[in-house]
Amino acid sequence: MPVTDPVKSEIVRKRLLDKKICRKCGATNPPKAVKCRKCKSRNLRLKKKFGGKKG
Repeated sequence: MPVTDPVKSEIVRKRLLDKKICRKCGATNPPKAVKCRKCKSRNLRLKKKFGGKKG
């Protein structure tokens, strides 16, 4: 069920997509994180944003 309200869709986007992922252990971290919360690695990336259809 797609969210059509722009305010609600912004809240959903921030909640689901604005995260960092550890490249070493795969744990999700807050967007402002510098180190991983599980393995303390500094090798973090932003979560990939998927914006279109698959295939």
